[in-house]
Amino acid sequence: MIIGRQPVIEALNAGKPIERIFMQRNAGGEIMLQIRQLAMANQVPINAVPLEKLDSLTQATHQGIIAVTAKVSYLDLQDVISHVTESGATPLFLILDGITDVRNIGAIARSAVCCGAQAIIIPDKGIAALNEEAVKSSAGALERISVCRVNSLLKAIDTLHLNGIKVLASEMTAEQKLFDMEWKEPIAIIMGSEDKGVYPALLKAADGVFNIPMAGGFESFNVSVAAGIIMYEAMKQRM
Repeated sequence: MIIGRQPVIEALNAGKPIERIFMQRNAGGEIMLQIRQLAMANQVPINAVPLEKLDSLTQATHQGIIAVTAKVSYLDLQDVISHVTESGATPLFLILDGITDVRNIGAIARSAVCCGAQAIIIPDKGIAALNEEAVKSSAGALERISVCRVNSLLKAIDTLHLNGIKVLASEMTAEQKLFDMEWKEPIAIIMGSEDKGVYPALLKAADGVFNIPMAGGFESFNVSVAAGIIMYEAMKQRM
């Protein structure tokens, strides 16, 4: 943790990877405004919390603010797209929507690296923190794959479209089957949470939806297993 106003400002100015900032609710003043502006520029989410939350995190004098350092480095989405395409590779990205279990994210990252995916795109809110447990669950894969944190998945989809990358969503009710899809072209796959699925606005923005056929009448695959199946099909077609 980075504790106190000036240390947080210095960390943000230095570009140090920060998972998120906890700021005392209704905190005002010029320094707090500066921190908010720096956090926005660095795409670091701020959680407004009561004083009791900050006190529970540390016994040190926190001055109403604590930053939690990130276990992975976050990269700019456009920079990652440019790097992948300039290397001659065909983009295969994952978009994670509302996945709150760190072990699922770790397992997804591990499968992504094994299947040749180059990047994972996550929102700055509503997703599990990429902490030490997530890195451990990924067997180190989160340190080997590009991770892009964005403040809007819809804007990220716009960026992908502008770069000629098709966006597909895994959806249980879709008619088209996974193995009937064309996976050799540049693609980003949206994976939603197990309880709510993919957010409707993201489904609307996607270029297509598909389902993973299953034997029997059980509800669905675990999201990390589903992601692995999808990416393996993409890898198989590309080999």
